[in-house]
Amino acid sequence: MILTKLDSAFSFHQSALRIRAQRQEVIAANIANADTPNYKARDIDFKSAMQQATQYASGGGLSTIKTSEKHLDAIATNNSNSAGLGKPLFRPVIQGSIDGNTVDMDIERNQFADNAIRYEASLLMMNGQIKKMLTAIKGQ
Repeated sequence: MILTKLDSAFSFHQSALRIRAQRQEVIAANIANADTPNYKARDIDFKSAMQQATQYASGGGLSTIKTSEKHLDAIATNNSNSAGLGKPLFRPVIQGSIDGNTVDMDIERNQFADNAIRYEASLLMMNGQIKKMLTAIKGQ
C-alpha cells in the first residue's frame, strides 16, 4: 500500500504522539506506585520506538513472501500492538531504597513534565501543517 501525501505528512507526528501518550501513561504509573514495595520504575525509549515506527510506516519493518497469487499483500500498520512499538523497559536504578522500589520522584516529575511539553510541541507542529494545507486548499 502506497501512503498518500496526506498520510505521509502526518504519519511522523501521529507516531510521535502515540508513543508520547504511551510514555506518559508509563511515567504516571511510576508516580502512582512510588510507595509500592519492590515496584521497578519503567520508561519507554522514545528514540528507538520512533525509529521502529518510521521503519514500519515506510514498509521496511515488515517482509513477507507470497506463496500464492491469491494471498493479500502485507501492509505495515502503525498499531503499536501489532508492531511491538513503545514497549516499556525498566529504568536504571540511580538510588535504591530499602523496600526495593526504584521510583525516584524527582526524575519522574521531570520526565513527566518534559514528555508533556514535547507532546504539546508535536500537537502544535501538526496543527501548523494542517493550517498550511488549508491555506493551500483555499488558495489564500
